[in-house]
Order: sequence, then C-alpha cells, then structure tokens
Amino acid sequence: MTSEGWGTPPVEPISQHYIVCGGNALAHRLVLELVEHYEVPVVVLVADRTRDHAPQIEQLSGVAAVVEYASVTEEALRAVSIGTARGLALVEGSDQENIHAALSAQNHNPDIRIVFRMFNQRLGENIERLLRNGAALSGSATAAPAFASAALGRPNSVEIEGRYLHIAFDDDITSDRICVVADQIDRQDLGRIRLLPEQQGDSAEFVRLAAEFGDQGPIRPGGVRPEPAPAAEPTPAADREPSAEPEPSAGPMPAAGPVPSPGPAPEGEPGGRAALQVLRIEPREPIDWMRRLRWRLLDTMRFFTSARMRLVLLTALAAVLLAFGVLWYLNRNFGWTVYIALLDLAGAAQPDQLSDVAAGTGAGTGGFWQRVAQVVITICGITFAPVATAIAVEVLGSGRRGQPRNPGAGTRDHVIVVGLGNVGTRVATQLHTMGVPVVCMERDPQARGIAAVRALGIPVVMGDGPFEQQLRRARLKHSRALVAVSGDDATNLEAALEARHGNPEVRVVVRLFEDDFASHFYKTLDNAASRSVSYLAAPAFAAALMGREVRGTLSVLRHVLLIAELTVEDGSGLIGLNRHDLEDPGGVRVIAVRFAHGGQLQWNFPDRTRRLAPGDQIVVAATRSGLARLNTVAVEEQG
Repeated sequence: MTSEGWGTPPVEPISQHYIVCGGNALAHRLVLELVEHYEVPVVVLVADRTRDHAPQIEQLSGVAAVVEYASVTEEALRAVSIGTARGLALVEGSDQENIHAALSAQNHNPDIRIVFRMFNQRLGENIERLLRNGAALSGSATAAPAFASAALGRPNSVEIEGRYLHIAFDDDITSDRICVVADQIDRQDLGRIRLLPEQQGDSAEFVRLAAEFGDQGPIRPGGVRPEPAPAAEPTPAADREPSAEPEPSAGPMPAAGPVPSPGPAPEGEPGGRAALQVLRIEPREPIDWMRRLRWRLLDTMRFFTSARMRLVLLTALAAVLLAFGVLWYLNRNFGWTVYIALLDLAGAAQPDQLSDVAAGTGAGTGGFWQRVAQVVITICGITFAPVATAIAVEVLGSGRRGQPRNPGAGTRDHVIVVGLGNVGTRVATQLHTMGVPVVCMERDPQARGIAAVRALGIPVVMGDGPFEQQLRRARLKHSRALVAVSGDDATNLEAALEARHGNPEVRVVVRLFEDDFASHFYKTLDNAASRSVSYLAAPAFAAALMGREVRGTLSVLRHVLLIAELTVEDGSGLIGLNRHDLEDPGGVRVIAVRFAHGGQLQWNFPDRTRRLAPGDQIVVAATRSGLARLNTVAVEEQG
C-alpha cells in the first residue's frame, strides 16, 4: 500500500480521456468496455498496483496509464489530469468516499461527466442533483434481479413504460416475439452463442424475400416458398459477440403479422435459440396464497416464540379444540358451545351446585363429560396468560429483535443466499419481497447485510464452520435453490458443490468472475446457472459514462444484452438515420419508437425507412459493442 499523497503520474500529458477509480472486478470489466468497445483513452487510479485486479488492468493494451494512490485525494485527481478529462467513474470505496471524490472532481472540471457507484440509491439520487453532469448507479442493484430470477428458474425482466421485456428460450418462445436475440446456443460451449444474429430481426425474412424476388413477390406459383439461403458463419470478436453481416436493404416494409416462432435447429447445428418478448404484466413467482400464508404464519410463530413455548401453545390449543368438540357433541348447539367455551377460557364460567345437579336444574346438560371438557378449557385458558406474558418479555425485554435467528423446523421450499455483501443483501431482499422464503448464510458477523435482512425477519445462519454443517442448519434438504454470491469464486463454487452433494435436486446459482471457470461449471452441473456481477453492471456504467441511459440488462446465460433508451437531440449523429442504418452493422435491434409529435411508444415499429428527427426516442436491445457503435456514430457526426 502506498502512502497518502504519493503516486505515479502519467508519463505523457493526456487529455480528452476517461478516468476509472478502482481496482476491483467492476473496474476491470469497465476498463475493458471502454478500451475495447468505445475505443477511448483510459487512465486508471488504483490504491495498490499489486492487489485485486490492478495487475490485469495494467496489462491491458488500451490503458494509457495506471496511477497508484492510497485514496482519491486532490493530488491524486491532479495526477490523472482531471482538468482535461471527459469522464470519471468511481466504482470502489464507500458511498461517503465516492460522494466526496465526485464533488472534488466537479470543482476541478465543471463539465466532466461523473458516474459513481452508490449502494444507497436514494442518497445517490439526491447527490445527482448536486452535480451538473452526474449519474449514480448501483452495481448490486443492476445485477441482483438476474441472480434472483435465476434462482427461481426464470429470466429477469426490464420494465419499459408498463411493459416488461424478458428473454425466452426454445419452447417458451411465442409467435409474438419482438426479435431473436441469440442462436446457436450450446450450454456446453458458451463461446458458440451468437447474439443478435443477422437476418433474425422482426420481419427480416420478408425483407430478404422481397429483395430476392422484387416486384414478382415473395411467393412462387403454387404457393411454394424458396428455401432460405444459408447464413454465413460469424467471425468471433474478442467478447464473443460477433458482428453480423449487413442485411440487404429494401424499400418500405409492409406491416406483417406475428413472426412465426423459430423451428428446431438444422441437423448438425448447435441447438437453442433465445428471443426477446414483451409482457403486459411482470411474471410472478407461482406461489399459491395458501402456501404463502402457511409460511408467514409459521415464520411469525418462530419469530415470537421459542420451541418450548410453541409446544406448550400447540398442546393447549389442541386440548381446547378437543374439549370444544366434546361440548358441541353433547349439546348440539354451536352458539351455546362457543359461548360457554369462551367463558371457560376467561375463567368466568359458574360451576354447577350439588343441589342443582340433584334437582336436575344445573347449567350443564351433558353430564360428567361436559364438566370434564369445561375444566380442560378453563385450565388451558389459565395457561395462555403466563405464556403470552413470557412471549412479550422475551421479545421486548430481552431484545430478541436485535439478534439474527436461525431457520425453524418448518422452513420449506426456500432459497438459501450465501454471502450478505451488497449483492447478497439485494438478492435476499428481492426474493423476500416476492414472497419467496429466504434463509441467509454469512461467516462475517460484521457484514453490512446482516442488519438489513434482520430488519425483514429473514433467518441468518452465522458462523465459520464447514459448509456441510452450515447448509444443514439452513435446511438444505428442504430448499429449492442456493445462490452463492460472496466475493470469492472459490468460496462460491465450494458452496454450490457442497449443496449439490447434500441435495442433488437443488438448483444452484453461482457468482463467478472468470469465464473459463464458468464454462467448466456449466459442463459439470445441470440445473445450474452462473452470473457475473461485473459483467452485468459494467456495460451500464460504461454507457452511463458516455451519456447513454441504460434501462436494464437481460442475461442470455453468461452473456448480457442492454436495453437502452436514446433521445435524438439537435446536433446528434442519430438525426437522419433509419432502422436499416441502425441495425444493419449488427449488434442493435430497434424494439420501440416514440416520435416527437406523438407521445405513445410504438413497439416493433414496422417502417424501416423512416428517418429519425430531433425529439424522437428509440428503445434498443443491443450488445455491448452495438451500443458503443451508436455512441461512436453520434460522437463522429457531432465532431
């Protein structure tokens, strides 16, 4: 670790560059995004050149310089030429440190674009108002939906004006899809996936046939359609997102009906396709209300009572119900039975007098067994009062609310979240909000997420014992999924393998940074998924640094698609472009358009020749390179 105020400034003066502050996994991915897809000069400010991902960052060919300072001080900002930089990304450190650095950077360069990571999103929104050109993003909030959805075995969704975009695979693809987003999917070899393949956009087949047959129409005499020409093999790119060859241009395209679902893959080709679809309502987890109510009641009982108290209460309740049944059987009057049972529970019933019994005028009509039932109810009623007092003392007097609690014996069909860092806390909170039972595991008693999940009443298994023992305490045998999201790949993989050993049917979702690690993971385990927080979050940070608004990310296995909303402003390079211009180079699909004169968003707008004008808005699904290309076009045209 270097001392405060000491560092290595860039060898040569630099300007119009972008600064990334941090040496973690997110900083590594972000630098890759900037140098490979946006092709801009990058200066990296790290705390220690020998730790975390700093050595790998320093080896990247597109990095102009790596500067080492213990913290983001005034001197450190001057060393990375903050006065001439175009953008600053703060992706490491606490919320307070990032706020201080962002405000200091703005004082040095009022026009600089600042993107900073914030766990507290509400605070980040307020800080944005203090900055002239800034954006607060949360890497954990960006990635958490993908982990939560993967745990439930469904794709995550992105909301756009009341509609929800999601990725469907193979048999789940419906005929009203927006576009095909991937093909050649082979789960044993993730490198063969093609994102946004050529001639797979909406109505692309109609465009190809119209270009081939011209005025003669796409249908030959007899209604026989020609066989489509085989697609050319793609040329792999560095990030395994090949650029598509341009489609043949055509005139205005007729508004066609729903595009047929893609059929099975040709023989000899890798199987699997994925398509972008839109729903009017967000897909919900299919948990019936009876099961959810049962879990809530059991969980509430476990929160307020210990095992011994629950045994006493359940025994007393069973005795009361049995005695109530005896009273009703003997008298056959339900209303009177309820009345006398309540009086007995309160200790207010009057006993029969011997003289009344001898004269046959006693209150009871059921004889000996009625009196036995009333005695049982009265004794149980007396028991409830001290038990209720004990519960109140335990909860309020002993501070039980302030302690993490272990999962109870009735925990079933739950998701185990391993690691309560930023991501784990977000995942556990989201699953809990959806009504899914959650149990957390954490080895560090000082982890910041413990207090957050404790406030929600989520059980937490604490301790640093073997995973086998900890998972048994988390009731692995009865769980539906395990999500391992600690900051260490080896720890996450160990938790997943131990979980699969203890419960072969459990679904495992693992946070892994290394792509090779993830490939071996997919080949070894079935009913499993792997996600990378930095891989999901870095494209959004890079786009925000370039002034683009990314509404969300969608996972296609280990790959990511960006859903971005772009506004055509005066002087923008997007003016005059049509859908052919935007989509033909590959990596981009226009999925919705809002014209300046109309306020309604039009999904899958069919006219591919209409040119964009100032005030128009488009929503695109794009790869990382595709979104970077749109940004490059705009910058070149403005220059």
